Amino acid sequence: MSCQLLHRIDPDLNMARFYRVEVTQDLFGQVIVERRWGRIGSRGQHRSAAYPTTFSAEVAASALVRAKERRGYWAAG
Repeated sequence: MSCQLLHRIDPDLNMARFYRVEVTQDLFGQVIVERRWGRIGSRGQHRSAAYPTTFSAEVAASALVRAKERRGYWAAG
């Protein structure tokens, strides 16, 4: 499974945000895409969605990452 961490930092706007997308499998065998976002240093908010296959979950996660990169986020680390 995969995990992607993105940052968007702009000192002029006092912006320091993170966005994390992770594809995992739960105890019941479902494939989960978990998103977590917020200000760097905070727990932030989160949302999860279940997908029938790993492939569909990876496609959804990639689409989320591409959308955030278009908004100015970049891969951290």
